[in-house]
Amino acid sequence: MDIETRLPPDLLEFSQQIPSVVWNLIIIVSAILIGLFTKFIITRLFKVYARRKDTDYSILRSIIVNLGPAVAYFIPLFILNLFSPLMRMNKLYYQPFDKTIEILLTISFAGLLVRSVRILEDYIYHAYDLNKVDNLKERKVRTQIQFIRKIIVVTIIFLTIAIILLSFESMRKIGTGLLTGVGIGGIIVGFAAQTSLGNLLAGFQIAFTQPIRIDDVLVVEGEWGRVEEITLTYVVLKIWDERRLILPINYFIQKPFQNWTRTSADILGTVFLYMDHTVPVDAIREEFERLIVKSNLWDKRVKVVQVTDVKEHTIEIRVLMSSRTSSDAFDLRCYIRENLVTFIQKNYPGSLPRSRNEISNLGELEKYVQPATGA
Repeated sequence: MDIETRLPPDLLEFSQQIPSVVWNLIIIVSAILIGLFTKFIITRLFKVYARRKDTDYSILRSIIVNLGPAVAYFIPLFILNLFSPLMRMNKLYYQPFDKTIEILLTISFAGLLVRSVRILEDYIYHAYDLNKVDNLKERKVRTQIQFIRKIIVVTIIFLTIAIILLSFESMRKIGTGLLTGVGIGGIIVGFAAQTSLGNLLAGFQIAFTQPIRIDDVLVVEGEWGRVEEITLTYVVLKIWDERRLILPINYFIQKPFQNWTRTSADILGTVFLYMDHTVPVDAIREEFERLIVKSNLWDKRVKVVQVTDVKEHTIEIRVLMSSRTSSDAFDLRCYIRENLVTFIQKNYPGSLPRSRNEISNLGELEKYVQPATGA
């Protein structure tokens, strides 16, 4: 390469006094060192400023964490790309070298874009915190931002691959020829990937109509759990016992399921007691009110004790109570059930369910009483 017009006279004279291989190594090492030093200075300034923030979240801290690894590659490659015209290299070798640097720079820039999306996601996660009782709005936004982030990342990766391939003259010629058959090819691909495309479209529908959201409480296939992750093709449900239920995303478009937090997290919980007909319902009602007032799990909306059914041997008593979340409701139901059963055992043991046999006349009594023997 001709570098006479690119270097000052003194530096040009110095470069001509050393072998080309050594000069090229100097250029490469210098570019990498300058890039790493520039990256170090930038990140150091960001870190010093980020320490001044009193809050747990800092936009600069997020930039450092997310862009640090990508910048470590991008800046040295960018400097090397600027310095590459100064290298003394045969055109036969220089063009592949320059093309390699260009491809690596394109990939590292795509990495910067992908990590930049993470910075935006961190900010939205900070602004819409899920750690509150009424987090309906936060769950809506988080569901949408997760899906949008995945779409943006896939688009960036697709465009990066396309740019790299189209940078080769032979690939451009192939691409021009393929355009004539894109209609037929699209139909074939559509039939072959019908299920995948259906899941992708279902993902778009769920992201914006939102029958489910991140952290929603669902009952699906007889399992109770929370929505942990929504991807482009499937949904991860975290079951109460730490198992994960993986479902295709179009399941939530095609089949019915229960969403306990669709509009709010408030929920009613029930406890059923089956007692003897002689049980004093008023005493149970008084004890229930005493217990529920003491509990922090009750949200002070609903507290009812009612006899909801009378059967041959028992009566059914329904205890109804309200809580802020389904988890609180489960714990409150267990607390009320345990204490009411203990109360009845201690104070009214005769009111527990039992079976009766009634003898209507003396003849029937003699069947059950054995005659006395002996003197």
